[in-house]
Amino acid sequence: MYFKHILILCLLGTLASCSTIPKNTSNEWLLIDNFENSLSDWQSVDTQNETKPQVKNPQITVIQPEQATESTNHYLLKKPAREGIVGNRKALSYKKLPQVVKVGETYTFYIRINVAAFPNNHAFGLSNLTPELINKHAYDAFEPTLRVTDKTESNGLVNDGALMVKTDSGYSNIQNYATKQSAKPLQTNTWYDVWYVVNNAAASEQGQQYDVYVKGSEFSKQTLVYKNAQFRMKREQPLIYFLANCNTGPVKKPYGNGGLRYDDLYMSKGINLNNPML
Repeated sequence: MYFKHILILCLLGTLASCSTIPKNTSNEWLLIDNFENSLSDWQSVDTQNETKPQVKNPQITVIQPEQATESTNHYLLKKPAREGIVGNRKALSYKKLPQVVKVGETYTFYIRINVAAFPNNHAFGLSNLTPELINKHAYDAFEPTLRVTDKTESNGLVNDGALMVKTDSGYSNIQNYATKQSAKPLQTNTWYDVWYVVNNAAASEQGQQYDVYVKGSEFSKQTLVYKNAQFRMKREQPLIYFLANCNTGPVKKPYGNGGLRYDDLYMSKGINLNNPML
């Protein structure tokens, strides 16, 4: 009987370990980029440049300094064009991940973001396409996607500048579950820590979705702000690039060229809600 009980406990333990995504307790993070060097590993392409008169390579994707308490930090500033230039509809920038996220794997991605100015229209996340196909598909090259914008949609919906995630029906603001309300708009010139836990399993296995955690402004500590956001295309392919896109809007109805600052991009296998900066 004793051995039977031991066998049952072992079987239950095995089943439990198979039914959950492993949590990363080693705090091992892989650096994607902290912008303390050049952008030589990045590609930036304007694939729908409708500026009139034509402005060649209108997007602004540059490293800028920020005076920290003890030393100078550097971050990436991304804008679709300088002020007064409209019509750059797809200002893409992307970099290959240091580790492929295979189908069936879960990885946690960390990033710090800071809204330089509204109005704007930005999206960032991960892609499972090659550079040639990223350039071809643009927004549809995204899988897990986060969005920052206060633009008015074609259906009249006015976005308020809160951080957004992708859903099967479009986009949704992240949520303040404690107040049972949408999160507040992002504050300008304020750094936010963002973790997104990406499940690249097949959709039939409850994959092709991601959870988002934020620290900053109304969230004084790391907080779950969206559960089960959806991959955009659900191609069920390995994730291989970090991708950022921004858009001035059309010439006749521009959104605005406000910038978004990026810094400290990291990835870690499994669920890792530690802060790689600490």
